[in-house]
Amino acid sequence: MKKILAILLALVMVFALAGCSSTDYTEQLDGIADSLESVQDTLETLIAAEEAAVEEAEEVAESTYSGELIVFAAASMTETLTEIGDLFMEANPDVEIVFNFDSSGTLKTQIEEGADCDVFISAGQKQMDQLDITADESVNTDGLDFVISETRFDILENKVTLAVPEGNPAGIESFDQLAELLAAGDVFLAMGNEDVPVGQYTQLILEYYGLDEEELASNGCITYGSNVKEVTTQVSEATVDCGIIYATDAYSAGLTVVDSATAEMCGQVIYPAAVLNITSNQELAEAFLEFCTSDEASAILESVGFTPLA
Repeated sequence: MKKILAILLALVMVFALAGCSSTDYTEQLDGIADSLESVQDTLETLIAAEEAAVEEAEEVAESTYSGELIVFAAASMTETLTEIGDLFMEANPDVEIVFNFDSSGTLKTQIEEGADCDVFISAGQKQMDQLDITADESVNTDGLDFVISETRFDILENKVTLAVPEGNPAGIESFDQLAELLAAGDVFLAMGNEDVPVGQYTQLILEYYGLDEEELASNGCITYGSNVKEVTTQVSEATVDCGIIYATDAYSAGLTVVDSATAEMCGQVIYPAAVLNITSNQELAEAFLEFCTSDEASAILESVGFTPLA
């Protein structure tokens, strides 16, 4: 840049002198001085901008993260979180993210039993509370202490929906109708196990309608899945008449949703996220969770029906 400055200054002088007569050198030299000063100011501004850009690039390079990050997340986040993880790794080439997607209950048990995990994103508060020493003792009954409480926050909201196979052979149109069909023993429903958040939400819906889950299961009206993906697969393959799954899983599987549960029926479906105190790279873990709340990540989550909360 400094070489360019010298060349331009010389050119200004040459062209200016070339047009001068012997009688007006003084005036021309004054004009040259003004021109040189203007050119110098402009180029010094450009030099300063270039130096600032270099400094910013160096700061960005220094702020990139490295290492392996192990993320345990609810099965319902499989597609979206994988895409978000790819973007994070693209921006941080020295980072490798290893995902473990399953039911929140299974993930909680794996963490409790000693599995390596840096970040936990649950599909329900209960599973996070069971690992958080600051949670109520009535929930964290074993006094487990895995969550760095100051990193915990609610990251997403989902919806519980009633989904049907292609063509809706059983003609199911609503939760109200489903309750009537279950009471009459005329429908086959897929739902999550009792340790799976989507199963727990389903249990609340059954209670809302005054239905006895155990009786329905013994009458052959209910089949179970160990996570929401298994329930979704049963609906997709039409091995059941309907299934209660999250709106995001129905979207990802291309299933028809005939009804959505209200908060009165099963409460809100809130996903908490936190860094665990067994992490070996807390800074990287916190950076990833922060990235999950970025505009770019939020757009991915919203595209399948999640509602970002952070």
